[in-house]
Parts: sequence; C-alpha cells; structure tokens
Amino acid sequence: MSNETQSCTVKFASGQNIPLELHKVRVVQKLFLHPIERRLKAMRDAGFNTFQLSTTDVFLDMLTDSGTNAMSDNQISAMLRADDAYAGSQSFARMHAAVKEVFGTEYVLPVHQGRAAENIISQAFIKKGDVIPMNYHFTTTKAHMEINGGRLFEIYTDEALKIKSDCPFKGNIDTNKLRALIKEYSPARIPFIRLEASTNLIGGQPFSIENMREVRRIADEHGIMVVLDASLIGENAYFVKQREAEFKSTSIKDILLVMCGLADLIYFSSRKVSSTRGGAICTNRKDLYLKVRDLVVLFEGFVTYGGMSVREIEALAVGMYETTDETVISQSPAFIAHLATKLDQRGIPVILPPGALGCHIDCMGFLPHVPQAQYPAGALAAALFIVSGARGMERGTISSVRDDKGNDVLADVELLRLAFPRRVFTLSQTEYVLDRVTWLHQNRNLVGGLKFVDEPAVLRFFMGRLDAVSDWPEKLMAKFRADFGDSL
Repeated sequence: MSNETQSCTVKFASGQNIPLELHKVRVVQKLFLHPIERRLKAMRDAGFNTFQLSTTDVFLDMLTDSGTNAMSDNQISAMLRADDAYAGSQSFARMHAAVKEVFGTEYVLPVHQGRAAENIISQAFIKKGDVIPMNYHFTTTKAHMEINGGRLFEIYTDEALKIKSDCPFKGNIDTNKLRALIKEYSPARIPFIRLEASTNLIGGQPFSIENMREVRRIADEHGIMVVLDASLIGENAYFVKQREAEFKSTSIKDILLVMCGLADLIYFSSRKVSSTRGGAICTNRKDLYLKVRDLVVLFEGFVTYGGMSVREIEALAVGMYETTDETVISQSPAFIAHLATKLDQRGIPVILPPGALGCHIDCMGFLPHVPQAQYPAGALAAALFIVSGARGMERGTISSVRDDKGNDVLADVELLRLAFPRRVFTLSQTEYVLDRVTWLHQNRNLVGGLKFVDEPAVLRFFMGRLDAVSDWPEKLMAKFRADFGDSL
C-alpha cells in the first residue's frame, strides 16, 4: 500500500482558513439574479417545491450534486473518441479498465444511473419478508427495496442524529444493533447488509474503515453479503484520510481499494462519483455478476452500454481516475466546511462535523416555531430561495412517507441541504449564501409552515405541490425590501 501522498493543504500567512480552488475556470455559464418579487412568484408557481423551479429563475443551484458537478477538460475531450458500437464498444473497455483499477473489481455492468442499480439489485436479491440492515436509507433505495417486499432497518450509532457532534464518523453502523438484528431475524431473512458512503440524508456523514471491517467480520460469521453504495465514496475516502489515524499517510487510491475490497457488491451513481451521467454495478464474484447481468440487459440495455451514452461512458472512465485525486475530491468538502463553520460561529444550527455533498442546516433548530407537520425543512428551502435565489433541497418529512393510516412518518431530522457540486461555486457566491442565510436567521420568526395541495403517492418530494399556511412569504418579502431597498 502506497504511503507516498502529497498534502493539498494551503496555509495563509494571515491565518485565515479559506478553501483555495486548485483549478481554473475555462468555460462559464451566465447566471441571473432576479428581484425578490419574481422569486416569490416563481416559488408560488412551483408549488413551494424547489424541485419544480425553472433554472431561469434560479441564481445558485444548490439543489444537488447529482449530475451537476463540473466536468474536467480531460473528460470533455475523452467524449470525442467515443465508440458508438452497440456491443463490444471500446468505450466500455476503457470504462471497465478504469473501474477495475480504482475499485478493484473484475466484473462491471453499466446502468443509466444509481436508482437503476438499486432496482436491479432489489429485484435480484430481495424477496417478500426480507430485512435489510443499513447505516441509513436513501429515498429511492427505500422505495425500490420496499416495492420488492423488503423492510429496511437503520442501525446507526447514537451519534448519527446529533446535530452538533465531535464524532468523526456519524455514518457508522452500530455493530451491536447489527448482531441483535441478525439474531432476531436470522441470516436467512437478510439478503445483504447495505453501507452507504457519506450517508446522504443525515448530512453526508462518512463511515470509518474500522467500522466497515467489523461489519464485514459479522457478515462473514453469518454468511451475509455486504453491498456498498459508492456514489459518494470519494468524499468518504477523503474523510477517512483526514479523520482515521491509520490512513493519514495513505493515498486516496489505496483507501478506495481497501473500502471496495470489503464489499461483495458495489453500485454507484456516476452523476456523483465521477461527475458524469450514468452508473454501474460491480463485483469480484462471478455468481453475483451472473445474477444481475440478465436484469441489466432486460431493463438497461446490452452489457457494454447499459442505457448510457458512450460519450458519458468515456467521461465516466476519466472521472473514475480523477476520483483518486485528493485535490478533486477535497474541493466540495472544503467549501462545505467553510460555510458550515461560519454559520455555526453565527449561532445558526448546522450539521457538525461538516460532511459531504452539502452544508446541512438544522431546520427544527432554525425554525423551532414551525411544527414538523408543517414541514419546516420545506418552508426554510422556500424562504431561502425567496430571499436569495439560491435553490436548496428539503431533506425532512416532505422526503418521508405516510403510514397505513395516512399520517406523516416524521423524519428523524429536518434538514435544508445546500449542495456544493464539485468545482462549481466560487468563494464570493458562498459568502453571498452565508449573508442571506444569516439575514434569514435574524428574521426567522417571519417564516411559517407549508401544507400539501397535491401529493403523489410515491416519492412525493419530487412532484408534490404545497402552499404556505399563511401570508408569511409576502411578509418576508416586505421585510427584505425594508432592509435591502432596491437590492436584488
């Protein structure tokens, strides 16, 4: 294992701790910051759902990093050599070689995105009555597994849901709970244990390799498979290097190989891990490969393209290699930490320690007067867009479901996620968000709740429409005008 790693830390003589972009901007996209009156109308037209906003109304799109990371010059240029063959494409051969080198897996099956992999894995391995332990669920993961008859058990540690914590690995599985769960339900009812790198819904929190090794030992004792969602594995590997003493001097490439070597089956959305479209399922076990291969052909396409454009396959291959570059995978966490630290210093409740994917604001702490039944995370997402033009994502009860009696299953945490796609936002734009969130916190009592007016039965947070429970958006706009005058 190589220990020859170069630090990407840059210290300032002034003592300031600010992220430094280790890339230059060569292609730009014009942004528009509209007056608050237009932003309020846009939010009403969108049914107070940031997913329904048009990008023509959005200034800073912090909804997600999925498919919105900036691609590199090497990725763009690689797309020009794509081999358009239906079968046996050399583009796939290059993708296969990249995944094999970075993840250490012999068998690779492309799919059109991460949820396609979830669908295939769920159909291949889950039967009615099965239980699936995991560190935390993701929305589409939960939907696919439950549709196929599975029941999810989130066996996180006591630190996982604490808003402010000193625990460096809040994404760990509680191994005592795991042993108890296996004893209660028996290994026969557990098709696999799922580990999600940089757990999305609880603040992008990583797990440690020490924890993954213990999960692997328990799985081996009982003959249970370990499945790794590697969509945010690059950032998880970065946190391992930063926070786990054993790996302080280990290269990101070697950390990735250790992590992937502890899993039987790996899947990922390349919209995240390699800054492209698409995804894949990969393994070193031929029996698992054969079990999912035919479903890929059925649902996605032939095994050398899997529903992906060959141009994206070429870019994915380059992106996999770039995921081993610490200057690439550290860029987003550095900006997240910068914003989260400054918000915390101003008394604004955020998830700490900072994680991957985005800065996560604790909406129940920010809006304690808004009950969970009125969706405080959705309300704060709407309010922030109105006062700033920045589009964040609700990660709370709107992203949850209803029980058999029609009642909301209240989320464990109510978060507003401000995503930081790789190499997209500048420091001045980050400072602008800091300023508007600070002002909104000072005027938080003006923000009220939301109610559903159109609610889909599945994944309601994507297409659902809501309305404000009062005229609080207009009052917020009036206060903005009083304080900022004619400013945008």
